[in-house]
Amino acid sequence: MIPRTRIRNIGISAHIDSGKTTLSERILFYTGRIHAIEEVRGGGKGATMDFMPEEKLHGITITSAATTCQWHDTQINLIDTPGHVDFTIEVERALRVLDGAVMVLCAVAGVQSQSITVDRQMKRYRVPRLAFINKMDRTGADPLRVVEGIRDRLQLNAVLLQYPIGSEDQFQGVIDLVQMTADYFEGENGENWVKKAIPESLRDEAQQARDKLLDALSLFSEPMTEMLLAGEEIPKELIWQTIRQATLSLEFTPVLLGSAFKNKGVQNLLDAVTLYLPSPIDREVVKTVESVSVYPNPDASLVALAFKLTVESFGQLTYTRIYSGTLKPGDTVYNSRTEQRVQIGRLVRMHANKREEVQVAVAGDIVALLGVDCASGDTFCTGEPLVSLEKMFVPEPVITLAITPKKQEDSDRLSKALNRFQKEDPTFRLSIDPESGATLISGMGELHLEIYLERIQREYNADVYVGTPAVAYRETIGQQATFDYRFKKQSGGPGQYAHITGWIEPTDEPFVFENRVVGGAIPKEYIPACEKGFREAMQSGKLEGYPVTGVKVVLDGGSYHPIDSSELAFRSASHQAIEGAMPTAGYAYAKAKPYILEPIMLVEVETPHEFMGRVQGDLSSRRGLLLGSQTMQGYTVIRAEVRLARMFGYSTELRSLTSGMATFSMEFACYRQS
Repeated sequence: MIPRTRIRNIGISAHIDSGKTTLSERILFYTGRIHAIEEVRGGGKGATMDFMPEEKLHGITITSAATTCQWHDTQINLIDTPGHVDFTIEVERALRVLDGAVMVLCAVAGVQSQSITVDRQMKRYRVPRLAFINKMDRTGADPLRVVEGIRDRLQLNAVLLQYPIGSEDQFQGVIDLVQMTADYFEGENGENWVKKAIPESLRDEAQQARDKLLDALSLFSEPMTEMLLAGEEIPKELIWQTIRQATLSLEFTPVLLGSAFKNKGVQNLLDAVTLYLPSPIDREVVKTVESVSVYPNPDASLVALAFKLTVESFGQLTYTRIYSGTLKPGDTVYNSRTEQRVQIGRLVRMHANKREEVQVAVAGDIVALLGVDCASGDTFCTGEPLVSLEKMFVPEPVITLAITPKKQEDSDRLSKALNRFQKEDPTFRLSIDPESGATLISGMGELHLEIYLERIQREYNADVYVGTPAVAYRETIGQQATFDYRFKKQSGGPGQYAHITGWIEPTDEPFVFENRVVGGAIPKEYIPACEKGFREAMQSGKLEGYPVTGVKVVLDGGSYHPIDSSELAFRSASHQAIEGAMPTAGYAYAKAKPYILEPIMLVEVETPHEFMGRVQGDLSSRRGLLLGSQTMQGYTVIRAEVRLARMFGYSTELRSLTSGMATFSMEFACYRQS
């Protein structure tokens, strides 16, 4: 069994089209996991990690894919994640369970909109990371400007560990600033990693870059500081150790260079993964919801998190991270959410969409369970008492489509498809239009829903009519409003009675419930029913029927009847109390002052200089707020905030404005009063 110290659980994340999947393909090749390199858009079989037909068709990663490979004596469990913002939940749940990450940035475009989102996700889960500046062979590549962008826009202490040997079409390799060697990558696929002396013309620049690196690292090492002051040579072992310590403490971001497509710099990155990123025992101690510390000890009680589900013909495949203990086929564990016993059948290790049977999984492993019925975010455990790991952050959908089956026989197939997708993807939501009775699907963007519509047709052979996209608006409140509601019914038999008091107020969280009831005014067994009633009231606002967000409900008192009170009575009272506190806008006593929120998108357009004025003018005509622009070699990047309602069909309009030469990315920024 591989020691826990020689395991790395890492993810590769970046803005779309930065070369993540191309990099993953090279990692698999150089570690001997595959024996031929395939390209994302190169014909042939396609990249190993992009195995879905839709991924091959669109040339993008849609779902995160896991694999395991070996670099020297270290096992690397790798997850390749999507770059498109519509599939951000795949990045979110991968980073939730990984120990380290590689953030890939384009040497030309630098920090882009999705780079900022990925950075936010890494910081949310306190994931140490390396930065890999890819596409050093492209015209306009400027790694120093990219590093400045990382420092300025992401607020990271980013420092180069390498210096480029040439750039653009003259990019030949990298200078290792720790060992002070020139690294070249020879052979048909760059498999021959050759270390040579630094070219004479680059020695001064390389020494200056090394001095800058050592100066930055000296802040984290007293021995290094003393040796620098004494003018002594710093041993490479001390440099490696200091980089590792600073990276694990999230105070330092090592930056490496390369071109995955040209097969340069990937082996250095693999070395950096083993040297600087954490093993399972190096990560911060995991805390459960109950504030119980979970240590990566194979001999302790089992604690494992189901972080991703896929439903296949043989049943459910549950991707699981083992945080503590040991798991074997045939073991019986508990699902802490359902408090039900679960029998573990087969364990497999994933290689993209292929499975390899394993007989044991221990703390630090990422495996998949076959045939286990559970929900994403469930915790499996064996100890007493049962514990629950914190669930991941799930963003709210921003776009909705109405769909109806074309024929009666399509109805059942559509239902099966939608139920499966909703179970697999927490950002894919289902609802029914109360007026038309049509099925509504909601997601993170047009592409997100387009992919699911393609899968409905391909996988389930169901034809549907699709309505025009609609914005997923929200409702919220503007001020505090009190409630004092008495629910009382008497109809011959046992009555219904519940009385609650409290208030609602605005909050930055989607929903907060606080129980301040004292003295047994409401029996504690009825408090969960009250919370459930409050949550139900938030599902449909009283202005336009949109879901309500940004509300804190405080329950501070009430009364009950020893015979007539019940959970149902308090649930109904809570639901109706909120509706009373949030009446329609036309109501004279609209105490909470509700209003509509609409999604605002961060739009980033990359356009040739000559079309800059047209693009800015078009964004302004969409009532967009221009945030600024950045001029690079041959093109300009324009950033703006625009209402989602104004962005439907934008890709077609942008192609028309720029003769098809501009590209754009768009991600959710915030909700704002409409």
